[in-house]
Amino acid sequence: MQDFKPNFLMMNEQSTKINSLKHVLFGSLIGTTIEFFDFYIFANAAVLVFPQLFFPGTDSTTSTLESLATFSIAFLSRPLGSAVFGHYGDKVGRKVTLVVALLTMGISTVSIGFLPSYASIGIAAPLLLMLCRFGQGVGLGGEWGGAVLLAIENAPPNKRAWYGMFPQLGAPIGLLLSGGTFLLLTDNMSSADFMDYGWRIPFIASSLLVIVGFYIRLKITETPAFENSKEEQKEVKVPFLTLIKSYKNQLIFGTFAAITTFLVFYLMTVFTLSWATSDLGFTKRDALLIQLFSVLFFALFIPISALVADKIGRRKMLIYTTIAIAIFGFFFSYFLNSGSTVLVTAFVCMGMSLMGFTYGPLGTFLSELFPTTVRYSGASLTFNMAGILGAAFAPMVAIWLASTYSLTYVGLYLTIAACISLISLLVISKEEHKF
Repeated sequence: MQDFKPNFLMMNEQSTKINSLKHVLFGSLIGTTIEFFDFYIFANAAVLVFPQLFFPGTDSTTSTLESLATFSIAFLSRPLGSAVFGHYGDKVGRKVTLVVALLTMGISTVSIGFLPSYASIGIAAPLLLMLCRFGQGVGLGGEWGGAVLLAIENAPPNKRAWYGMFPQLGAPIGLLLSGGTFLLLTDNMSSADFMDYGWRIPFIASSLLVIVGFYIRLKITETPAFENSKEEQKEVKVPFLTLIKSYKNQLIFGTFAAITTFLVFYLMTVFTLSWATSDLGFTKRDALLIQLFSVLFFALFIPISALVADKIGRRKMLIYTTIAIAIFGFFFSYFLNSGSTVLVTAFVCMGMSLMGFTYGPLGTFLSELFPTTVRYSGASLTFNMAGILGAAFAPMVAIWLASTYSLTYVGLYLTIAACISLISLLVISKEEHKF
């Protein structure tokens, strides 16, 4: 007669497998790296390629603004991804949801690599581009929250920020891979070849990364926190409605607390790349090199901020960094108008260092605002709603402010956003929920 093992013993065996450091941290990191690589190659192309191929016009500024408008679509669709994937992540589980989110993002990205240009099919070209960008946003909206929960729901209480920073590292790694890919292509291809077919290579090649991520995600098992919640029968029928009813404070102020994180990042990347190549006289290659160098600082300060946040608290860490970002905003014009490559590089590196300090503990902080039953939905919605407010139109607004007024107003834009985030961090609920 075969030995029979009760469900709770099987669950304990599964939990032991879950708590493997290698599976937890690599599983959370690989997915966000792929997702952010896909997301950022669109950002680079939106500045360097799409204005000419999908939005041709006599005015280069208008073409760039139209291209950046498609860039913003993903931020508008991310909350939809948060709501849909968050619902199933809280009801069905983290694993299945993470796999589907990865595929949604991957298929949308690869499709962009095969799109014909405006010259070939007219207005249908930018419309198809917008549809694919919408899919990217939906996928990333579901990916981020699940990856963070995979890490922190397996973490010891005194190391949640440290575990939670691993999926955050996917952002600088993805940016390095995307920027490095575009730099490699522009260095080894003529401008004509790059604009003809070279820009498509990163989008199509991302399919290889998706296959790797898909394989790893299939090997992941559920988090102990989710399994315990199911065992205790704490599941809620509609997580989104529960959030609106019982966690309005966390949703609203968590969203505003995170907007500065998004704004500082997209000002340092998309806006600076566009402004440096169009108004400051930098070549595309030099601007990409500066950006890639600054990403090293972004990556460096994510783990440093996590270590500090585990000692002094995630909320305090974000408060101190937000104050520093508010001050940093006053130096925008001084650095970017200097005409010095050294000062411009130092400026971008300082901004990306601050980004690392705020981004490292952010995922853990937002996740701790909600209980297990609605954590996937809650953390994802706050993060992605902040993306709409802080980043969806940030490059467009910044270009308009700089063109119409001056770079000083772009810095003021960042400082005002930091003040809003600071107030939110001070008034938000300080209750931490059981993991």
